[in-house]
Amino acid sequence: MAIERVREYFKRYGMADRVREFDVSSATVELAAQALNCEPCRIAKTLSFLVDGRAILIVAAGDAKIDNPKYKAQFGTKAKMLAPDEVEALVGHAVGGVCPFGINEGVTVYLDESLKRFETVFPACGSGSSAIELSIPELERYSGYTSWLDVCKGWGE
Repeated sequence: MAIERVREYFKRYGMADRVREFDVSSATVELAAQALNCEPCRIAKTLSFLVDGRAILIVAAGDAKIDNPKYKAQFGTKAKMLAPDEVEALVGHAVGGVCPFGINEGVTVYLDESLKRFETVFPACGSGSSAIELSIPELERYSGYTSWLDVCKGWGE
């Protein structure tokens, strides 16, 4: 199960006890915000795309949406999200629990600028009923991100 994979990942850093599991679904931004009793914008949603035949992940704030012109300028291609049946095979986690921790080798992780306005954010942990609270420096450290980018809209207005 993917949440166990994430727990094992965080165990290496002595942080497995920070992974939270809920009795309710946290598979969408709204449900996660309810489960965590926080603002939806503080949910760090992880979006999965296909670029040049490879999976990439973009972690963005819960209130941010992909801006197609910015995405195309960044990656040289139109934003094409992975189909739900492709996500688990290519990334290692199923839709609703996708996160940048304990993922398949070769998946590139990017962090969107929309996250930088928060001290802490809540990414999922491999299941549709889990999360962890991380500071932005912790998210940088544990996500194995390649770079920060600006490919979202709707959050700075």
